[in-house]
Amino acid sequence: MSAPPLVDTSVVVRYLTGDVPELAERAARLLDGPEPVALHSIVLVETAFVLEKVYEAPRAEVVDALVSLLQKKNLHLLDLPKEEAILALLLTRPSGRVSYADALLWATAKSHGAERLYTFDEKFPTDGLEVVRP
Repeated sequence: MSAPPLVDTSVVVRYLTGDVPELAERAARLLDGPEPVALHSIVLVETAFVLEKVYEAPRAEVVDALVSLLQKKNLHLLDLPKEEAILALLLTRPSGRVSYADALLWATAKSHGAERLYTFDEKFPTDGLEVVRP
């Protein structure tokens, strides 16, 4: 059995924004359809960036949209358990203190059993992870 086809950022952005209606419809047929599809957490980070910077969407709305997307039964996340990715996204919701990339790196560390992470970033999430300055 082969892996499900991958979806890139452009499809997710069209789906979430409805921008360019014909493309948004095509994205909806794919993402709301019965066939399994997959994406990488990089797509989540890139989508969040586009929604905030280009579409000027508030962070809370971006997080809610991405969490809702991840809850689709036909959508698979390649590099993280969905539950971990959702927890990571929720870390970013209250403010811009935690970046999307850092939150998903935190989730990757946790899902792979890492107990420690080295960073110079003083805003890096520490929940259940020892964050060490080298």
